[in-house]
Amino acid sequence: MAGTARRARSTPPATPPLPPSLTPPPPPPTPRGLLVVQPLRKRHCAGCRRGPLPLLVVEGGVPRCLDCVDLGHLVFLPRGDTALTRRAREESALSAVVVRFDRRRGRYERQGVLVEESGLARAEERCLADAEARRRRRVRDAGRRAAEDVRFAGAFAARIRHLFPGCPEDRAEAIAAHASARGSGRVGRSAAGRALSEGAVVSAVVASVRHVDTPYDRLLMSGVPRHEARRRIAVGVEAVLREWRTEGVQADPAAGREVDTG
Repeated sequence: MAGTARRARSTPPATPPLPPSLTPPPPPPTPRGLLVVQPLRKRHCAGCRRGPLPLLVVEGGVPRCLDCVDLGHLVFLPRGDTALTRRAREESALSAVVVRFDRRRGRYERQGVLVEESGLARAEERCLADAEARRRRRVRDAGRRAAEDVRFAGAFAARIRHLFPGCPEDRAEAIAAHASARGSGRVGRSAAGRALSEGAVVSAVVASVRHVDTPYDRLLMSGVPRHEARRRIAVGVEAVLREWRTEGVQADPAAGREVDTG
């Protein structure tokens, strides 16, 4: 018993986890081609000891500079111009993708490519030669997408009115426009939202009611935790939804009053 007690007392305390800002990023993903990393921390080459390195390649589990892995002659092309990037890689016999770890999203994200300087020059010439044609194509594509967005927002608003016939028409249109905005990542742009599923449409309506017809935003700004704020306004949200589910009944603004929690 005494030996057991001594062993228990000698056990070192568990090390607390590091905060996210100090946690080292995971190893980069296994590439289908050459992969170069923009490190978040100062790193030195395991071969020539140069550093800190702005770009490195993980080889054998250790960082190496571009010169040591025979990529030092390549030039960096930042992301942003899809046509130029694609053509620069086509014109380069050797190229690599550059990534950096995003701590907030918890994944590596593409930052650009390394390409041969001569290949980049040829790609730029090709892009200049058909720049006007590509500009006109972008204008046509933008117009097509805008028309598609208008049609989809109209279908979304119609679906809202079908499920909530008492919802004012202008409010249904506002909810649909907000939920279906391209690139927003909102529920209307999800697979379920594009399919106009009942769950996705109801979620968009609930979110709108929560922010517009209840004191939810004020509760958050006053420091009330999100889950508690949602609990307090749940009755008000349901009151508005219940009225909107009935044809011709207008939502009572008083339904958004905060629930008295005593």
